[in-house]
Amino acid sequence: MGAERAVVTGPAAQAGGRWRDHREVIGAVAFKFQSGTQWVHLPEKYGNWRGAYNRLGMWTVDGTWERVFAALVAQFDADEDLNRAISVDSTIVRSYQRA
Repeated sequence: MGAERAVVTGPAAQAGGRWRDHREVIGAVAFKFQSGTQWVHLPEKYGNWRGAYNRLGMWTVDGTWERVFAALVAQFDADEDLNRAISVDSTIVRSYQRA
């Protein structure tokens, strides 16, 4: 029978490669939402747009973004930085005419 092999699961194993650096993906997500561009028009320096798009979806579903923002808010509170501001730019919010 021989030695048993470890079974690797998950997106990286299915794709057959290594994950792109998290910082690059965060940069791609930030660029996408700052510029308002479509995913397919991300600059090449961010790699394949599908990787950033898929990781954004996975991190949203598993709560990673919530943990990141909660940690940032906790850090601001610990530093007693009361001059922080959170804003949402409604100029990039799109909807259908019937909305």
